[in-house]
Amino acid sequence: MESKRKNRDFNPSDCGVTHFLNRIGGKWKVLVIHAISKKYNRFSLMHRVIPGISKQMLVNQLRELEADGILERIIYAEIPPRVEYKITKYGHSLMPIISVIQEWGLKDLKKMKK
Repeated sequence: MESKRKNRDFNPSDCGVTHFLNRIGGKWKVLVIHAISKKYNRFSLMHRVIPGISKQMLVNQLRELEADGILERIIYAEIPPRVEYKITKYGHSLMPIISVIQEWGLKDLKKMKK
């Protein structure tokens, strides 16, 4: 069953920022992508390192990121089955943006601690 996202295609003025936010906006998607980039690529690892995200929200975010071609879900035929996520080539194009966000956040944290 595919869920319908309200904001996926809402962009009446074809704004690039709106399009970007429709793809990876919100509280969790950037954190999920960042976790996977740091090798926390299994569901249980992501759930552990992303504070405050519920299991259902993590499932929803992973599905949306996979549907948008940002993540790839890999199922290993083992007993028990193992599932890992990796960032696609398209998803890797977001990494410079996420790096800039991280740098800004770290600088601002230092500034606030002074």
